[in-house]
Amino acid sequence: MELLQKNKCFEGEQQIFQFASKTLNGTSKFSVFLPEPALRGQKCPALFYLAGLTCTEETFAIKAHAQRMAAQLGLILISPDTSPRGGNVEQGDSWDIGQGAGFYINATQAPWATHFQMENFVADELYTQVIEKFPIRTDAIGIMGHSMGGHGALTLAWKYPEKFKSVSAFAPICAPCDCPWGEKAFLTYLGDDRELWKAHDATQLVLEKGTLLSEVLIDQGLADQFYSQLNPEKYQQACLKVGQKLTLRQHADYDHGYYFIQTFMDEHLQFHALQLQK
Repeated sequence: MELLQKNKCFEGEQQIFQFASKTLNGTSKFSVFLPEPALRGQKCPALFYLAGLTCTEETFAIKAHAQRMAAQLGLILISPDTSPRGGNVEQGDSWDIGQGAGFYINATQAPWATHFQMENFVADELYTQVIEKFPIRTDAIGIMGHSMGGHGALTLAWKYPEKFKSVSAFAPICAPCDCPWGEKAFLTYLGDDRELWKAHDATQLVLEKGTLLSEVLIDQGLADQFYSQLNPEKYQQACLKVGQKLTLRQHADYDHGYYFIQTFMDEHLQFHALQLQK
């Protein structure tokens, strides 16, 4: 693991690393914020953040304004890139497929399956690497995300409840089987068997597996230009059906971007800090 950059930030340190990923068949980068106790070697709770379409490992660190509250709460923040990268990795023919658009699933279709194994990368390889590298409390790891990354956070939390103890999302793609973004990605990466898609759909996973966490937090802007792609109501209905506690907060005038995320980021970090104490 190679340290590429480090910067002092709010009595902590923002760092960027890269390493050779066996899962992705290439070099991958991620960012990590270490609060002051972690820099001294004290074990701290950790939170994975999965970014959305077109983003990189730097997007969250630069745009979300999360470090101040994370420093106060003693939270380690980890944000991977959103896809494999490199000249030998398929680019895709549009902005919502290929590099920058891994969708946090394991591709089964050629040529994508060679590199696009983002589910295993986040939940297994990177998860193991950061636990070995940083002073993380293994009983206190949460996950959150935005848009495509919100889809990733909600699905990985339900697929790996033994690994992630809390989950929240900003404007997540809640029912990818039923929206153009999800249908395009799943058809490309997984093939045309729609029954197989359900294993990667947050709403379907709740209906299948039932209640797994004490609470889920979602924030959604009502001026979101992509609202028709997100379907928070379908996720809400699924949670009601199985008795999963969900706090879905809908906010007038907020759109899909990082000004919206900045506004409510502190509350999400406080939510995770509380959940990870349980």
